[in-house]
Amino acid sequence: MESSSYHNTAKLYLDKFTGLKTVPPVAARLVKMINEDTASLKDFETVIRVDPTLVLRILKLINSAYFSLRTKINNISEAVAYIGMDNLRNMIFLDAVKNLFCKDSSTMEFSRKKLWVHCAVTSICCQMVAERIFARKGEDDFLCGILHDIGLIVEDQVAPKKFKAFCLTFDPASQDLTDHERKVMGTDHTLIGYLLARQWGLKPDLCQGMKYHHDALEAVEPDSHAGILQIAEYLAFRSGYAAYPETHTRIHSPPLLSHIKENIMGYRAIVDDLPHEIEMIREIYSFEDDTADELV
Repeated sequence: MESSSYHNTAKLYLDKFTGLKTVPPVAARLVKMINEDTASLKDFETVIRVDPTLVLRILKLINSAYFSLRTKINNISEAVAYIGMDNLRNMIFLDAVKNLFCKDSSTMEFSRKKLWVHCAVTSICCQMVAERIFARKGEDDFLCGILHDIGLIVEDQVAPKKFKAFCLTFDPASQDLTDHERKVMGTDHTLIGYLLARQWGLKPDLCQGMKYHHDALEAVEPDSHAGILQIAEYLAFRSGYAAYPETHTRIHSPPLLSHIKENIMGYRAIVDDLPHEIEMIREIYSFEDDTADELV
């Protein structure tokens, strides 16, 4: 359990965070409707129509090669029915956070653009692991991967001097990332991300996955969000998409190590297929800014 000092500092940072305290009003309403699971498709259409950009994104998605429908769909309700609630939610959050990652950092030693690429690839790996290894829907795991490092963005924005000191003094060869982060920042990005995800009303187990993605848990279940996220970060690192600061991502949790060894052929196939999946996800979620070229 984290100390009250780390928790209080994380809350202070979030109180100062101006970039994205909450998702936009339309998005927040849609997420609430999705979580409550009582709204009709017509209810969703009524809310979505208020946001022309979201309308265009949804119609572009449903008419993309990913769905390969025989006839073009121009009706929002029908499009949402095909896409599904979880994909709609992920699109909302991805749109909300993408611009944050693509803004320039005040710290030359830190690249938000590089972190965004890492998070995008990690999210793809999360979904692949959930669907291919554990044969379940992977949309929640995808969202967990996209958001897992957002605490670094919060630190960069609200405490730039401390964050620069953290980046300059971190030595991946001799220091643990979150240990050093706590010493310099007074908290760490996993706790900040966890608290922010709770503010957004995301599922508790998804929030927990973000909170523990750097912890070598002795009893972690491989198919939990925390387990899948740790495995996905390792796969992203092995595929050349490491986060900043440069660290050699390793798996330390015994249950995860055993699981990977038992399913090594499946994980090798995921790494082999990752470039193709990146291309597919680029179209689905419109990774179309200047980071897109780095996703191939």
